[in-house]
Formats: sequence, C-alpha cells, structure tokens
Amino acid sequence: MPATVVVGTQWGDEGKGKFTDLVAKEMHQVVRYQGGHNAGHTLVVNGESFALQLCPSGILYDHITPVIGNGVVVDPRVLIAEMDMLLARGVDPSRLKVSGNAHLILPYHQELDRLIERRLGSRKLGTTKRGIGPAYADKASRVGLRVQDLLDPKIFRAKLEVLAKEKNAVLAKVFNQLPLDPAEIAREYLEECAPRLAPHIADTVTLVHESLERGEQVLFEGAQATFLDLDHGTYPFVTSSNPVAGGVCTGAGVGPRYIDRVIGVAKAYVTRVGTGPFPTELAISGEAVGGKPAAGAAAEEIRLGDHFVNVGREYGTNSGRRRRPGWFDAVMLRQAVRLNSLSELAITKLDILDDLDTVKVCVAYEVNGERVTHLPYHQSDLHAAVPVYEELPGWKTPLSAITETGQLPAEAEAYLAFLEQQVGVPVTLVGVGPGREQYVHRNAG
Repeated sequence: MPATVVVGTQWGDEGKGKFTDLVAKEMHQVVRYQGGHNAGHTLVVNGESFALQLCPSGILYDHITPVIGNGVVVDPRVLIAEMDMLLARGVDPSRLKVSGNAHLILPYHQELDRLIERRLGSRKLGTTKRGIGPAYADKASRVGLRVQDLLDPKIFRAKLEVLAKEKNAVLAKVFNQLPLDPAEIAREYLEECAPRLAPHIADTVTLVHESLERGEQVLFEGAQATFLDLDHGTYPFVTSSNPVAGGVCTGAGVGPRYIDRVIGVAKAYVTRVGTGPFPTELAISGEAVGGKPAAGAAAEEIRLGDHFVNVGREYGTNSGRRRRPGWFDAVMLRQAVRLNSLSELAITKLDILDDLDTVKVCVAYEVNGERVTHLPYHQSDLHAAVPVYEELPGWKTPLSAITETGQLPAEAEAYLAFLEQQVGVPVTLVGVGPGREQYVHRNAG
C-alpha cells in the first residue's frame, strides 16, 4: 500500500501538525522520521490545545500506532514528560513505539549546544539549545548512544564512560566549565527513564514494513521544513537532519517505491525563527531576532509585519520566540516542489489575510540586476536577493466559518489559483482557523 508524507515547505511553523492530524484519520500508523524536541506543533481539538514535541500527531487517535523512527534524536526525559502530559489529559500513550536505533540526547549535548551558540555571538545560528545538533554530530561520529542501549546497562555505562571523557575535556578546556557527572547521568537514564520507555522500544523498521505489507495506510511526518534541511536549506542556518521527503527513506527505513503521495504544507505567508536569509521579510516593531530592524522601515511595512505576528500568533511552540514574518514566496515553493516531489499543497492560515486590502506574492528575485525565478544556489546571491511582487486584491471577509470550497470569496479563490499557477501544484486543503475542523477541502483544477 502506498505511503503518504507530510512535509513543511518553508522554514517551519507552517501548521503541519494540523494537517498531519487531519490526514491521519485515514491511517494505521503515523511515523516521525527526523528531528527532535526542537520541533513543536500544536493541535487544537474541541477548543483544547495540545502542544507536542516528540510524539507524532496521530497519537490523539485511538486507532493509530504512533511511531518515532530511527532518524529522530530522543531526549527520554522530554518524551516521558510528554507522555505523562497526554495521559493526564485523557490520551493513552501506551501505543507509542520508539525505534531502538534512534539516538539519545544527553545532558552533554544540551550544555554544548548552549555554550557553542553563546561563543558564536553575533554569528549564532539561532538554535533551540536543546542538544539536537551535538546529538546528531555524535551519531555521525559513531560515538552516540542509542535508545536500545537503555536496555543494556553494561553497554550504556561503557559507551557513556568513553563519551564523558571527551565531552568533559571539551567543557573544561574549551569552555572553562565544570564537568558533568557520568554516574549521575547513568543513574537518571537507567533507573528513571529506562523502565518507563522499555515497553515502547521496538524494531520500528519491521513494524512499519509489516503494516505496509498488510495493505495498511502509513503516514510519515517530518519536523521542521524544507529550507531548514541540512543539505538543501539555507545553510548554516538549518537543522541537523533531513526534513525533506527523501529523509523518510533513511529516517524510517522505507524505500522510495512505497511513497506516492507527498503533501507539502505552506503558510499563506512566510515566517522564520532565528537568523538566516529571508528575501520577503517584513520589519516588525522593535527588532526581529536575526532579522530586519524596524528602525528606518516604512510604517506600513511595520504595520503589516506586526499584523502577521500578532493576528497569526507567531510565537514558537517550544521557545516562545517571536517569529520573523514576510510575504508568500513562490520562488521558495518552486524549489520545495522539486526537492520533495510534491503532489499537492495544503495552505494554512489563509484567514490571517482576511483584513488586508491587498496581498502580495513574491514571484521572482532580482539578483545583481538579473531577474531569477528559481532559488539561487549561492548563499551570497540569496542574501542579496530583492523580491519581485505581484499584488492581488484582498477579500476583506472572515473565512473562519467557511467549510466548503464554494463558499470562499472570489478574491481568496483567485489568490489560491494564483499560487497554484506559480508553483505548478494543486492546492487541495486550506486552513481557515486554528481549530481541528477549520479547513476546506478544495477541488483544485
């Protein structure tokens, strides 16, 4: 049975959780294939918000087996806390399966993440400081501890002893910090975390393939987004894994022949957290973190930027950081279509544009006096890119109560049709509010 992938097409925070949750209704398994608890998504069910960091979106459905794949890095303390939160709110997490081959985040990783970011100063990457990058670095260096090591205390302690010597030397000699106690780490992970996680640890590759071979539907859920991809994103302002659809193959152990539907999720505008290039960025009151300062910007630009942040509630699920806003970028989306082999698009937060007289879409860049319609590969060109906009009329009508595509105002429908024309992929789902049921199935032609 073919599998489905849901992937973010911008810099994250597109609202993937909502549409993953929507598509998950048809599935038997939902598999998270990369990232860690640096990726948060919020689901609103019957007016109640669930902020998830590690658990796949499908965990809210009783009929679904939620799976954390081998490509994820796991802080067991965070995962246990999330499971406890769900249980306290009436959601049974007992069906959750965690790959034994997923790598563990250790206290060393978080401490090094924090110290490295501080040392970079003005050139910091804007990480969440949750240890994600250092954990993936240890994985690539073949010195990491895996989830399955929690089941063998002897192996865990032996590996930790080697790792602790290296990390404590770096902490002391490079950062002038006190060493961390490997015995205390071993006690916490083996005595507190291991008993809680042991019933959930599984051979998830076999689990997923058995489901597919039975003809069941499997959904693969990415964290972050295309332009935070380690290989294809705006490097070095990226994450440490591969959120693109191809990451499913390595992060879940599934060959590409199984995948025939890739849903790209894009916000009706664009946001970014942290530093890095952002051609369509709008200034906001104060100064955007890593972005464009408001001083000297036109009042209208600041008003629009503040509108996206305040009306769209653009604050990080995990960090609480204010996101940098900007107009929809079709140049980025064309590249995302290519990188992910997108079969369709889900557009979120269309309702945030309700009050605008006009809306803009970036259709090209001016780079050194030349008009380009695809993303420049060279980072210097991207930093220098000036957006070329098409301006469309707004609809000045609330969309939040709309449930059918025929109810969309003509201007909103024209906006969606324009996006389709620009990126070459049909828009099949449209979000018109934060609630689980606030969406429209669109008959795109």
